[in-house]
Amino acid sequence: MSATPTSGSSADPPGAPRTPAVGAPLDPDALLAALDADQRRVAADPSGPMCVLAGAGTGKTRAITHRIAYGVHAGVYVPQRVLAVTFTARAAGEMRTRLRGLGVRGVQARTFHAAALRQLHYFWPQAVGGSAPEVLPYKAPVVAEAGHRLRLQLDRAAVRDLAAEVEWAKVNMLTHETYPAAARAARREPPGLDVTAMARVIAEYESVKTARGVIDFEDVLLLLVGIMIDREDIAGVIRSQYRHFVVDEYQDVNEVQQRLLQLWLGGRDEVCVVGDPAQTIYSFTGASPRHLLEFTTTHPGARTVRLERNYRSTPQIVEVSNAVLSGQRGAIRSPIRLRAVADTGPAPELVAYPDDDAEAAGVAQRVQRLVAGGVDPAEIAVLFRTNGQSEAIEAALADVGVPYLVRGGERFFARSEVKKGIVLLRGAARSDDGSVPLPDLVRDVLTGAGWQSTPPAGRGATRDAWESLAALAALADDLAATNGKARLRDVVADLDERMAAQHAPTVQGVTLASLHSAKGLEWDAVFLVGCSDGLMPITMAEGLEEVEEERRLLYVGLTRARRHLTLSWAASRASGGRGTRRPSRFLETARAQLGDGVTAGRDAGERSASPAGARAAAPRGRSARPAHCRGCGAELTSAAQRKTGRCDDCPPDYDEATYERLREWRAAVAKASKIPAYVVFTDATLTAVAQREPADVVSLRAVSGVGERKASRYGASALAVLRGADPRQEAARWCETAGIAAPKPQE
Repeated sequence: MSATPTSGSSADPPGAPRTPAVGAPLDPDALLAALDADQRRVAADPSGPMCVLAGAGTGKTRAITHRIAYGVHAGVYVPQRVLAVTFTARAAGEMRTRLRGLGVRGVQARTFHAAALRQLHYFWPQAVGGSAPEVLPYKAPVVAEAGHRLRLQLDRAAVRDLAAEVEWAKVNMLTHETYPAAARAARREPPGLDVTAMARVIAEYESVKTARGVIDFEDVLLLLVGIMIDREDIAGVIRSQYRHFVVDEYQDVNEVQQRLLQLWLGGRDEVCVVGDPAQTIYSFTGASPRHLLEFTTTHPGARTVRLERNYRSTPQIVEVSNAVLSGQRGAIRSPIRLRAVADTGPAPELVAYPDDDAEAAGVAQRVQRLVAGGVDPAEIAVLFRTNGQSEAIEAALADVGVPYLVRGGERFFARSEVKKGIVLLRGAARSDDGSVPLPDLVRDVLTGAGWQSTPPAGRGATRDAWESLAALAALADDLAATNGKARLRDVVADLDERMAAQHAPTVQGVTLASLHSAKGLEWDAVFLVGCSDGLMPITMAEGLEEVEEERRLLYVGLTRARRHLTLSWAASRASGGRGTRRPSRFLETARAQLGDGVTAGRDAGERSASPAGARAAAPRGRSARPAHCRGCGAELTSAAQRKTGRCDDCPPDYDEATYERLREWRAAVAKASKIPAYVVFTDATLTAVAQREPADVVSLRAVSGVGERKASRYGASALAVLRGADPRQEAARWCETAGIAAPKPQE
């Protein structure tokens, strides 16, 4: 058993044939004998195009490194003429280590960026002159300067999200002129900006970069592509150097990487690609499995090999993973069905808890029992969908004395937005006189750290920061619910206690990780928390393809487990809350593997449940069944559509003049309040208000997206506009009541 989490290819899979020890030059036939039948098909014929569809835990790295080694030892390959590319430095290092163990040296195993940067540095003096520009380690400072030049007010999270949007544009080979149309087609939502404003940010970013004389990581690929297109002599030298190519994780290639690969090949077919459509989880960054799925079309005559023998997980875990994937819909569908080779193990479980804290405590107790039973903490992982979920798990593990580390992110209390929020709460506690309800006061204070009542659209750093601040607000809600006299100083004291309990030195312990950051890793025991609709799939996933990517993300999490697998969900957020959540819709196809019925009465209020049993046992709430358009009956695939009850193709069923008057009122209120318009009411909520035309605050409150707080703050004014009041005058009256300066008429 390893002492640290390992990649899916870090060792020969249990039960697989063994590779001969390295000594004298290896017999090519002995290399093939060390592989299973499907892996042998990958390695035995190393010439020509090949597409390897490799499921999770099937030994793909073993297969492709043996293919290279067989080609070298059989005299088909010259090591220095082989280029193997992948997506992480860790994976490239693993490939080099494997090849050395197979007696092969001289093969270039690198990431796309490392291979391109090496070539760019070598050919820059010849193609351009002088030394190649310095590569920016981070985009954020340049994006921040671009925003400053455009007089945008950007916090750190917004800068990170804009940097991610710049990266998306560049990997799709877009300029600031072509970005708006492509972004609209892809339904991109730049944080706080429309696509036209984002295009100006992209243009200014390039100007700042040019002025500094630097390039970014995407430029490395783009510049090399440009050089190879413009300079056929340089392209010829590169193609003479590299004759055979292997591309790992091919489902993750983006447009610029694919273009570079085509230029490297120069029309030749000496390429082997390896990937798994079921592990496509980075579409939002520009990755596309289209190139993998269409490989045999773009390379006629290419052979296809499927690796489906799973050496990693028990048959029970493989069955659950296959069952979840069997429900896949949409354009991206994996043809892989895993077959377990490992020995049988414990049955996976789906466990229901009454609330989030009970779920965290129950998972911590189960982790503690595994550790007490001899499982190394480093071989246990707790995986979640959003970083905001980690705080409760961190606290629960600290309570039972189990060491942990957070992978791919900071510990909860080390995050900048959390530290800023706590500083603001500590300062406001001095003046808290009890006149404002504690939950409202905490949220008002946290607005200074970036919290807002409506979660930001899309995903990224801004959403992660919002989730962290929302977790702080939820702690205040819980404290107020248990102690009606609690004030802000009590919230601060509670947070101080929580921080002190987790100030342990960094240790090798249980891994806490988001599902995205867990890809490529594996553990003996995996706990998947928050397996409920709204988290899995996450609420912000809109449209069939985005929802299906969430299914693949769950599949990746399931296939990280070797022996122990526990899934859990909580019926409500807070203790004593109304249980409106339901188990993830993705688990419907795994009922048989996860058991039937509900068994009550175990740790931390947990119930071992199947999706069907848990659904029956939980209190009634919102159904996870798809909603349909009132007009044509089509399935509604986005949150905005579900809120209005209408698909995009059906005409509005409300008075459009009323809707426009509400929009004018909202714009004036938002400008006076210095907040985005969607924080007042989203477009979908305004549409629903215009449709229903509520007559009073009670019926307005019932409109989806309004709720108690917004009805109290904006309800009377919005109702006045519905009754015919002038939107501008009514906004001015609202500002006067709220003590806010109304916007001037010319504004």
